[in-house]
Parts: sequence; C-alpha cells; structure tokens
Amino acid sequence: MAILVVAFGLVGCGQKSIETEPPELDLPPLPREFRGIWIPTVSNICWPSASGLSVAQQKAELIALLDQSASLNLNAVVLQVRSMCDAFYPSEIEPWSAYLTGVEGQAPSPEYDPLAFAVEEAHRRGLELHAWFNPYRARSLNAKIKSAPDHITERRPDLVRRYGRYLWLDPGEPEVQAHTLSVLLDVVERYDIDAVHFDDYFYPYPETDASGKYLEFPDNESWERFGKDSGLSRYDWRRRNVDQFIQLVCQEIRDKKPQLKFGISPFGIWRPNNPSTIQGLDAYAMLYADARKWLREGWCDYLAPQLYWPVDHPPTSFPVLLDWWCSENPKGRHIFPGMNAIKTASDWEVSEIVRQVELTRAQSKAEGQIFWSAAVLAAVPELVQELADRSFSEPALAPAFPWLAEGEAIAPSLAASLDESGSLVLSFSTVKNEPPWKWAIQSLESGEWQTQILLSSEASFTFARKPEAIALFAIDRAGNASLPAILETVP
Repeated sequence: MAILVVAFGLVGCGQKSIETEPPELDLPPLPREFRGIWIPTVSNICWPSASGLSVAQQKAELIALLDQSASLNLNAVVLQVRSMCDAFYPSEIEPWSAYLTGVEGQAPSPEYDPLAFAVEEAHRRGLELHAWFNPYRARSLNAKIKSAPDHITERRPDLVRRYGRYLWLDPGEPEVQAHTLSVLLDVVERYDIDAVHFDDYFYPYPETDASGKYLEFPDNESWERFGKDSGLSRYDWRRRNVDQFIQLVCQEIRDKKPQLKFGISPFGIWRPNNPSTIQGLDAYAMLYADARKWLREGWCDYLAPQLYWPVDHPPTSFPVLLDWWCSENPKGRHIFPGMNAIKTASDWEVSEIVRQVELTRAQSKAEGQIFWSAAVLAAVPELVQELADRSFSEPALAPAFPWLAEGEAIAPSLAASLDESGSLVLSFSTVKNEPPWKWAIQSLESGEWQTQILLSSEASFTFARKPEAIALFAIDRAGNASLPAILETVP
C-alpha cells in the first residue's frame, strides 16, 4: 500500500499538487502514553460530591473533572458506573444508584443519562471513557438508604451472601455470572464507551471476627451444588469461577464490539515472594484472583496493577513490582500501573508520584499509568502543577491495541493552501466516510519534529510558519495509526 505524498508550491491562496515518490523523511514515532485517572462514584468519594445534587450541579462537577483532566494532557478517564449492583444510567436490569439521587431506584430529575452525558463530554475533550464495573459487591450493611425493590438483594436473595460489612453476589453461582454479564453487555451495546474496566474486587477482601480470625466466605450452597464434584479443591474452584468469568467477558466484548478494550486493575501483589523481596496480601489465595494468568492468557487488553506503594519501600517496592508484572506478559498486553496519587494529599511528597511516572517511562514494557483518584485534581494542586509542567507538558496518544483491529488503515487525504495572512492551512479527511478517533499531525520545523493531536471533528489546521514537511495520520478507536499522508513543501 503506497504512502500518499503531495509536493506543492503555493501561489497566493491557490495550490498545485502532484503525486510523487515518497521522500526520504525520517518520521519519529508518534508520542504515546496511557494517561488515565479513576473517577469513583461509590459513597460519593469523588463524583458526584454528594447524593441528591441537582442535575445542573452533577453536570458541572463532572465537566470540571473532565476539563481538568484534558488540561493536564490526560487521555482517558475511568468512570465508575456500577459500584454496588446499581446504575449510573437508565437500566432495566438494575436500579438507579442512590449515590446519584439519594434514593435508590429514583431517576434524576429532570431525567438525564449520566453515562451518555459523560461519554459525550469526555469525547468532546479527546478523552477516552472507560466504564468501570464492580462485578460482585452488592450492598454495604452500613447503608442508611433503603434498597430499591428491584435491587438484586431484594429480588434474588438466594444469590447473595453476607460477609463482613457487605452483601456480595456469590461468584460460584452461574446465575450471578449471567446477571453481571447481562449488565456489562447492556452498556456495551447501548453506549459509545471505549473500554470495560474491572477493579480489584472479585471474591471479597478477607474480613475478621472479633478475635481477629479470618472469616470464611459463606458459599456452602454453591459449593455443594456446583463445586464439590468438580474435582477441584474449594479454593481452586473459586479461582476457576473468576477465571471463567474473566475469559467470558473478554470473549463477549470481542464478539459485540471488536475494537472495545477490556481492562482490569487487580491488587498489585499477585503472590508474596513474587519476586522474592515482596511481602503483602496474597491476592491469588485470598481474593481468588489469578491476575497473572489473565495477563499471560491475554484475557484482557490492559492490566493496571494497583501499585499503591512508594518506590523506596522494599516489601512493596513500586519499581520492583512493576518490573515483575512486565516480565509476566508473553502476549504483549499493555501494562498501566495504578498510582496512589491521592496519598500526596496526606503522607507522600509530590515528588513520589513524579518519580513513579519517570520510572514507568524507563520500563520499556510499561506504557502509561492510571491515577487514583480524580479527587487529587482539586485536593493537591501542587501535584497537578508539577505533572503539567514536568511530566505531561506535551500531549500523547494512548498506546495502540493492534490486536483489536485487522488490516492497515488507508492514508488520509490532505491538501494545503495559504490564507490571506500567509499562514499555511492544512485541510484533511479520511478516504472512507468513517471519521477517525483522532488526527495526529507531525511537522518538521527548523529541523525539529513537532506533534499536534486533534479531535476527529476537526478538518483543518493552521500553521503560523510554513513547515518543511508534514505527515498526517488518522487514528482509529483502537489507537492504530493509518499510513501517513506526507506533504513535502517546496519554496
């Protein structure tokens, strides 16, 4: 497939163009780095700041978070849309979230669709919107708000287990997996989201009784019916339940929307002593989450292990764990470590997060990061300023996910002219009717390459000074770049 090349000379506002052989241009790689931030909704810890706010207040708060994210040159937000078998969107499967309206099952008034609003406003700012679901947590026992009659804890108490401070759906029940999958696919089919995202909650974190003894998850019923004759130990059966669900979600997303990403953010330690200096919770044995297997099998498109510890703490060292996760990735899926940015509001220096960003960039097999959480944007302006000035001073595309799309995109069409002030105006479009996700323009000026990233809605770009050469790429929803259309100027 040929690269489209146009050589042109400009006279007044006209243009002359001819197709030529490709020039010997040494194009630099497009700048790429995943720059995400979590926006939690559970217990109103970030957005909305309180339940029962007016619709205007809800929208204004979310727009402020998106504006701050875009101005910081982030390129993705991870919005929690289902925290406890509830919904931040109109659903026929689960009730409206009480964290939105103050009354579970009650729609906002005047009614609007928060998820559709979030997707539209994120995309308007060039931000991906990853829809974040908690698969199994059902309800806090400390909740002061009454359950809606159609909440699953009311409709199907036979699928629910009381454990510690929460009610949980039992992952060993096939109907639980079917229910959660139906929730996910409903959103996948109805919304223009960029990814489905899971956090670290699978089987619950261990709870203790008054004497400090670990409580066993109460899944006797499902074990007797579905696990006892499986030939597995109870613990291996639990892990298999989670494995099967992860694999199923991955396959169903592929079938429904091949370019939609699936990301998981597990607890940052797979097992203690992996590597040998690491100590801490055993997520494999306690949460029944074999995240290393999911990564090795390629059942997710990115893994964001929650490396919520400082660099210089050997039992949970950020760089040691990052290097380990990157070494366990034979399928070449993306690794975006989760960073505990909100700790800079209390215990950590701002420099800790800046250092973690630098260490991630130094690890060639890690390609970005996700910050916990968006509350830091208002809470720690010093960190935001440092990241803006030092770490994210230039925009970047998210990494490509080439396994999500087949073939190589055709180079876009472009043309150039001079406006009345003498500035160079670049006009462009795709050869096909489908718009790209973004445009990337590389321009050679005084021997240096510059990169501009534009929204798909933009169809032109003006250069104050005429570059020596221009390369234009169309970027698809999986982050893949087309072949470049190259414009080589002549005096």
